[in-house]
Amino acid sequence: MTIRRLLPADAGCYRALMLEAYARHPDAFTSTVAERAALPLSWWRKRLDASEAADQVVFGAFDGDVLVGAAGLQFQAREKARHKADLFGMYVAESARGAGFGRQLVAALLDEAAARAGVKLVQLTVTEGNAAAQTLYERCGFRPFGVEPYAVALEGAYLSKVHMWCAVAALP
Repeated sequence: MTIRRLLPADAGCYRALMLEAYARHPDAFTSTVAERAALPLSWWRKRLDASEAADQVVFGAFDGDVLVGAAGLQFQAREKARHKADLFGMYVAESARGAGFGRQLVAALLDEAAARAGVKLVQLTVTEGNAAAQTLYERCGFRPFGVEPYAVALEGAYLSKVHMWCAVAALP
């Protein structure tokens, strides 16, 4: 198992993995497979920008040379919110589940957030009822702080999102 930051050169395999995620688990993501499939490869490369100015990072989990998981971290740009980062796009392929890839991805993102000057906490949302994902996040130190009703519309139904947070630095 290898966990590392994804780079623009990884855009093709990252895109393929995330399109699989959106197709297999439409209830877990706000974006649809059609929306993301329509984006050019340049959009995916930009998401993996490794420059110092990048306001987000995406880490990948590799089983040998195969990308089997990914998750990102979005840093807030606004002055009053710079102490927060948002975990997004967490997915581990079904073939790799249960082997610790998810936990290692979350740990890498929390370490990345803790290393960023001024970042105090990481937030995320998880679809209400996704017990496996919520349990993983809780084991990694996240705590729920509310539920957003009607957060996502999917095929005539509405799904709620559980909001969670985890401190990565001392809080006042």
